[in-house]
Amino acid sequence: MAFFDLNKKIWQWITLLFLAIIWGSSFILMKKGLEVYSHSVVAALRISIAFLVLIPFAITSLKKVRLKDWKYIIFTGIVGNGIPAFLFTLAQTKVASSLSGMLNSLVPVFALIIGVILFKSKPLKSQIIGIIIGLLGAIGLITSNGLNFENSNINYSLLIVLATLCYALSVNVIKTYLKEINSIHIAALSFFSLGPFTIAYLFTTDFVNVSISNPFSNIALIYIVILSVFGTALAIILFNMLIKKTSTLFATSVTYLIPIVAIFWGFFDGEKINILQLISVIIILTGIYFINKFK
Repeated sequence: MAFFDLNKKIWQWITLLFLAIIWGSSFILMKKGLEVYSHSVVAALRISIAFLVLIPFAITSLKKVRLKDWKYIIFTGIVGNGIPAFLFTLAQTKVASSLSGMLNSLVPVFALIIGVILFKSKPLKSQIIGIIIGLLGAIGLITSNGLNFENSNINYSLLIVLATLCYALSVNVIKTYLKEINSIHIAALSFFSLGPFTIAYLFTTDFVNVSISNPFSNIALIYIVILSVFGTALAIILFNMLIKKTSTLFATSVTYLIPIVAIFWGFFDGEKINILQLISVIIILTGIYFINKFK
């Protein structure tokens, strides 16, 4: 593990960028899954598959976690993973991707506010400056081709805001109460507290019937498996590691980078990148630099 050392800033940045690529690609994977399955089935599958992947780690982790820590692990499982998974897939059915990306960038802002109000954290001036710069860059990036609200339902938009609040609460809990616990243990046991319920839920839905009758179900399941293994199980482990080794603000600033990944998805799909988008990328990276300038 000496090679991969999150105490070094270079590895902090590499991990942040890797997470941005994974989560920035999650939206298109969710979209592909929603072409065949309902939003609740996609969310339940995402959690269930991640649970199955992490079961070996969960079993070995059971005796390594104190009883008093379980309430925080269950909290992060429900609030940090379960609720957002269902909120995002439901919102994806109605909210334009441009608005979704911008709202997702609220996570660091909420993490800062919740940290100050509920957890008595004291952010540095450079971190506050970085939050503001990063948010401005994210807004510039999302609006670079014009922001279309016509296809966006305000009620579904609020679901994304609620999901970002959940993420912000979860990262503060991990940073405050679970900093001594191995990141793999946190992720594995968080999904261990959710997985049995989501698997049971799947059998109350049309999941089996759709999987049998829809000719495109196999490819949709492949997309959802990729989303679950990389965008959920692996990503959550790395994200938890990043939270504990850096700050909640630096870790959550990954949401500023997610729209950048979306732009490159568009580029490979034949879309053009304009100068405002490039400027916005530079602004975002500047903001993240300020957030992680001092520890």
